[in-house]
Amino acid sequence: MNRFLFSAADFLSRPPGFYVMLVAMVLCTLLVPFGLTNMVTYALSVAAIIITGVVLIQGYRDTAAIHAKLDEIIVALNETRNDVVGLEHADPKEIKTKLAELEAEAGANNDGS
Repeated sequence: MNRFLFSAADFLSRPPGFYVMLVAMVLCTLLVPFGLTNMVTYALSVAAIIITGVVLIQGYRDTAAIHAKLDEIIVALNETRNDVVGLEHADPKEIKTKLAELEAEAGANNDGS
């Protein structure tokens, strides 16, 4: 199922997928004068839900890729601490605590310069 969702999101997030959605919207609009308002409303609601899903899936993929790249940079630099690798999987309170520690440390390093 994930493969299908990622494929659909990939298709719909590119120009051909956008054009398909535009054509579907125009077709739905053309059906209104024939008394098919309920069907058009349903179709456009489903399209809105699909588009929302596409945005969420694409956002997940982008965020995961950025985290992977940042983790690679952290691991590649010998002088960095590896305790922040995978922090995105931690509890929100743990993330806030770590962020506060890093900001305090950065502030202390800037004051000492």
